[in-house]
Amino acid sequence: MIDFSKILVIVTLLGGLGIFLIGLIIMTKGLQSLAGDTLRNAMLHFTKSPYSGALSGAIMTTLLQSSSATTVAAVGFVGAGIISFSQSLGIIFGANIGSTFTGWLVAIFGFKFNLETFVLPFIFLGAILKLFAKENVASAGFTLAGFGLIFVGISTMQEAVSGFENILTPDLLPNDSFVGRLLLIAIGIGITMITQASSAGIAMTLTLLYGGAVNFEQALALIIGMDVGTTVTAAMATIGANINAKRTGFSHVIYNFISAIFAFLFITPFISILNYIKPEFILENAQIAVVVFHSSYNIISVLLILPFTNIFANFIKKLIKENSNNSINNLNEEFLKEPKLALNATLQSIIKEYITILKHIEFILNKESKYQRMDIKEVQNILNITHKFLDKIHIKQKDSPDWAYLVDLIHAIDHLQRLHERCEEEEDRIICAKNIIELKDILNQFHTNILSTILVQKTNNWNQLIKNSEELTKDIEKIRQQYREDIANKIATGELDVPDGSDRLEAIRWINRVSIHIYRINYYIHKAILSSGK
Repeated sequence: MIDFSKILVIVTLLGGLGIFLIGLIIMTKGLQSLAGDTLRNAMLHFTKSPYSGALSGAIMTTLLQSSSATTVAAVGFVGAGIISFSQSLGIIFGANIGSTFTGWLVAIFGFKFNLETFVLPFIFLGAILKLFAKENVASAGFTLAGFGLIFVGISTMQEAVSGFENILTPDLLPNDSFVGRLLLIAIGIGITMITQASSAGIAMTLTLLYGGAVNFEQALALIIGMDVGTTVTAAMATIGANINAKRTGFSHVIYNFISAIFAFLFITPFISILNYIKPEFILENAQIAVVVFHSSYNIISVLLILPFTNIFANFIKKLIKENSNNSINNLNEEFLKEPKLALNATLQSIIKEYITILKHIEFILNKESKYQRMDIKEVQNILNITHKFLDKIHIKQKDSPDWAYLVDLIHAIDHLQRLHERCEEEEDRIICAKNIIELKDILNQFHTNILSTILVQKTNNWNQLIKNSEELTKDIEKIRQQYREDIANKIATGELDVPDGSDRLEAIRWINRVSIHIYRINYYIHKAILSSGK
């Protein structure tokens, strides 16, 4: 005879897990809308080495509550050529540390405090804000509602496991042996592959441990498996990607397996250490002890591998070798089969062409320039090829990040074409501007902005560059208006003849137009870079 009470308990547990997952998804989406671009930009700016990458990866994952978002961002940035493969490894390593924060959240607030009733008003408030507010306030409401649902889900699972005594017990699961732990790790991998979120599996494991359905050792093995299960997302993010993106994605997979081996060997020593420090700690604080284990082995694993990042990178490069015929630097028609790959290739081409033009302008401005004059016609041909390739990329879903990516590139190359046209005009306008005392200060600022734009490819300090570029365009416009009036007055009084006055006006007009194009190109390239990490 079917025991419906047992079915009800299982359904309640799964329902609680579902509420937790929905809450996690909602909260993560809210956080990404609220601060996703800001965090991606910060990650770009602060990732200078594997060590700084690990820190930025950990922080981004903690704040966004999604290691997958961090991993996909790292894969996207490498694919677009914005950060190096070695730098991205630090981000991947750090994401594992950041992913342990959810476990602390669940263990402390989900089990130590009964927040179910307390968070219900916040769910209502969050829903109201999402429905009636706009932009950041609506995103904050979404985040608040998701946060509340997480604890409703935990409470529902707690209620379900109280009736689990006759359904699931530690005796029904693999025992605490070498083989038994391996089987439990496999079960953990399977759970995360199904839920696509290790946080949900960890919450369920903590709940089962709370209800006595699994013992402490079994919980640790399950947690290890759930960490390994997150590598599926990273592996999928590399489908159709270029060589560096594939290397970054599979580095996440390989590193997690290495980390899992260490964690597997760390189980017994960890238990021994805890028992030595405080024998009753595991018995009294089992959930906290699990998240301590989870954080400990992830932190130790990262600290152990960071000094060997270059060795690890070389190993990955040998494992996944580069195909010389599939270089991202070429606008290969095959890339069009995968829009993301085509967009990344176009972004790299646009940046290279942009830098070439900027170096040309800097060469004309500076007699001691270390850069070279460009071949105007050759660069125009390359721009035309890039433009035609971009015209062949089509995205149907307007709510897709790739749609925004494509639109940003269309704007960028449009301004780039017009910037090139400015360079085709008489160079006498720049030379004339250099000889005008009244324009000396603004021309120096203009020159500095060009140098900063060339160097931003290394610093990734885009926010400051865009701010400075925008302020410069406003300053030049103010000077242009006043300067035009001054020139007209000087022509009227005979201090200047009409041709000389016209040359001076054309000089300031040229600087004004070029500065606007540089600002807009910087703005759209930065937006495209952030879109590549979504």
